Amino acid sequence: MAWRVGVDSGGTFTDVCLFDDETGGVEVWKVGSTPDDPSRGIAAGVAEGMARVGATPSAIGYFAHGTTVSTNALIQNRGARTGLITTDGFRDLLEIGRQKRPDLYDLMVDKPVPLVARDLRLEVPERLRHDGSVEIPLDEAAFRAAVRQLRAARVQSVAVCFLYGFINTAHEDIAARILIEEFPEAFTCVSHDIAPEFREFERLSTTVVNAWLGPVMRGYIQRLGERLRDLGVRATPHLTQSNGGVIGFDQAALLPVRTVLSGPSTGVVGAREVGRLAGFPDLITFDMGGTSTDVSLLSGGVCRLSGEATVHGYPIKAPMLDIHTVGAGGGSIAHIDGGLLKVGPASAGAHPGPVCYDLGNMEPTVTDANLVLGLLNPEYLLGGRMKVHHDLARHAIERLALALGLDAMTAAQGILAVVTANMARAIRVISVQRGYDPRDYTLIAFGGAGPLHAARLAKELEIGRVLVPRNPGILCAMGLLLTDLRADFAVTRLLALSESALLPMTDAFQELAARAAAWFDNEHVTRENRRIARTVDMRYAGQNYELSVPLPDGEIHLGTLTALAEGFAATHRRLYGFASDDEPVQLVTFRVEAAGVVPKATFTPRPLTGTDAAGALTGHRPVWMAESGTFAECPIYDRDQLEAGDRIDGPAIIEQMDATTFVPGGMTARVDAWLNIVMETA
Repeated sequence: MAWRVGVDSGGTFTDVCLFDDETGGVEVWKVGSTPDDPSRGIAAGVAEGMARVGATPSAIGYFAHGTTVSTNALIQNRGARTGLITTDGFRDLLEIGRQKRPDLYDLMVDKPVPLVARDLRLEVPERLRHDGSVEIPLDEAAFRAAVRQLRAARVQSVAVCFLYGFINTAHEDIAARILIEEFPEAFTCVSHDIAPEFREFERLSTTVVNAWLGPVMRGYIQRLGERLRDLGVRATPHLTQSNGGVIGFDQAALLPVRTVLSGPSTGVVGAREVGRLAGFPDLITFDMGGTSTDVSLLSGGVCRLSGEATVHGYPIKAPMLDIHTVGAGGGSIAHIDGGLLKVGPASAGAHPGPVCYDLGNMEPTVTDANLVLGLLNPEYLLGGRMKVHHDLARHAIERLALALGLDAMTAAQGILAVVTANMARAIRVISVQRGYDPRDYTLIAFGGAGPLHAARLAKELEIGRVLVPRNPGILCAMGLLLTDLRADFAVTRLLALSESALLPMTDAFQELAARAAAWFDNEHVTRENRRIARTVDMRYAGQNYELSVPLPDGEIHLGTLTALAEGFAATHRRLYGFASDDEPVQLVTFRVEAAGVVPKATFTPRPLTGTDAAGALTGHRPVWMAESGTFAECPIYDRDQLEAGDRIDGPAIIEQMDATTFVPGGMTARVDAWLNIVMETA
């Protein structure tokens, strides 16, 4: 018997999904996260989960992991002491940036703290022109002296970024050699290995972020690897990237900047598969956990891939699924700001957690509001494993209500209304602002808190259907068992969309194909399991930003240019409402997505046995109904006892170990053949 195990380490809980390759059975497990060292929580979760299914860790044939280590390091500003060596005259580019304000009308906005202090940013004589030709050769003696200066300053990592280093790598190659000779113990990276694309500031920022995260991720991966080996796990471990694919631990340690959305990306992968099986390819994903909410949009089962994003204030040029995050989770703290009720982004996290956990927090959270309103079990969570204290949550809400001049139930309902508005704004960013109408999509709700808030959020956005997976609280962990190995390669070549671009475009993709082939060989991917997808970033001449357009398979010829022109016009029209036939178009960055297909977890549909869910009814409890402003006795169902075909009319609550689903009045929930809950307006 071989088990496939996926582990998603979040801010509050660590989720474990175990899939039996022989029977197709799925088991799930949750343990509290250990923020001081996430590897402890992961090891504990794997050990407990395997014991639950009566197997030892040696039976694990595949292990994949999604992590928030990189993200948390950026949020908490806890990276390594880093040095930077760059072209003479460019040391301050890291702070100058693009001179863009995140909020146009906020005169007091704080810029992100530079990840490299100014005294650790050094310059050396060298200069390449825009075409890659050498204007000033690299002064190797000066570079060697700079390395020694950083070593004396006790930096842990060194980033190197030279002007136009992505066009001609010769100077950065020399720099890498000298770093190995002079400072072999440092974590080092050069820009053309990390982000071989144009836009100097973004390439510099990405290289610095990678260097700053490197020692943190390397140490974490080493600790986790040791704990897994001590448990007896013999399978080669993998880690999720921001693009939704997985890579080996060794590669992840070298490119931590590609893991900043490691955890949320696998939720999108899992949601895509659940939606595909259920027959809903057009999805808006709603992943609400204890600390934050992550949302994305899948059109035709495809999530938009972005080549650049700003993560916690730091620009990063790396392939990422288009996921938008807001500080709205079960642990988000409700507070008063200027006389107004605000919720988040501050969170009680895993420790001390919501007031009802009785671990020292005194400020009410979203979870406390749900508990007071009767939406959550008043005695325990996690199927009885975690006791909660209704009285403590009630007292915290009452204190807030008194300050607001409201009664406790109105204040609790207000907390949910505010957090719902925050999440609705996030969804509008990835839908309305990108030219998509959310009413045309199914809202798929997961994460520990997603199903509890989904119906309210769907009403806010006028979405008519909500899909809740069989195990919503661990869907990110399950997504780890549904994804492939993946790597992305890019090269910038600024070309006009004309016949003259055919040869350089062919050369660019041949270069990328060679790099992809080397990666396939390194990951031991057999030829029949290799997949390649090509795209081109395009723009009108004079535009500052590009749109990604798929490149047709096969040889590149005049018909290819026509297909690219049509694809660009359609994309531009959808996003901006117009396309211009007269404006010259440029080809900017060429990209190759390499996927190594691996065996995945598979699921079998169940026969629809009937519509009566009475066998799953466990009792009733009073739940506050916002519409009437009173408590009403609400039926409670055990999701583990629901069968395919069952129907439930709201209002109702469906409980399971990893999540609670609220079906409001006016909606009907049915259980489909895949044991998903599909909620629709009655």
